[in-house]
Amino acid sequence: MSDQYEDIIHMPHHVSAKRPHMSNYDRAAQFSPFAALTGYNSAIEETARLTDRQIELSDDKIEAIDAVLQVVGEHIQERPEVAVCYFKPDSKKAGGAYRTVTGKVKKIDGVEKKLLFTDGRSISILDILSIRCDALHISSDRDFM
Repeated sequence: MSDQYEDIIHMPHHVSAKRPHMSNYDRAAQFSPFAALTGYNSAIEETARLTDRQIELSDDKIEAIDAVLQVVGEHIQERPEVAVCYFKPDSKKAGGAYRTVTGKVKKIDGVEKKLLFTDGRSISILDILSIRCDALHISSDRDFM
């Protein structure tokens, strides 16, 4: 070791008479990491989250869905239970996800183009990929999800 610190190396440690001794916990807190980029991790997670593109339906597929909705509409008083696979657009970025729900149909709104369920849910008819009603033995797709 160099001799240049020899005059101070053996001096006693200074203890302040005005301020209390800082605990090891408080001393360590001074050096803990801080969120310099607030929201950065959330932005990265949102960018990494995958979404699907909506499938463009063929005319035959649209006709099959319309046929099922027509039959369901004829039995609307019975509150038929249907299983619907539909596209739900993402609220934060382009694309969305396909969801499958089951419920009793309350109304088919031709003006708003919505399928209304007894539990209050509604689905845009334009977002339907497949629909099935087991009670009426009808389906728009043999390979229903």
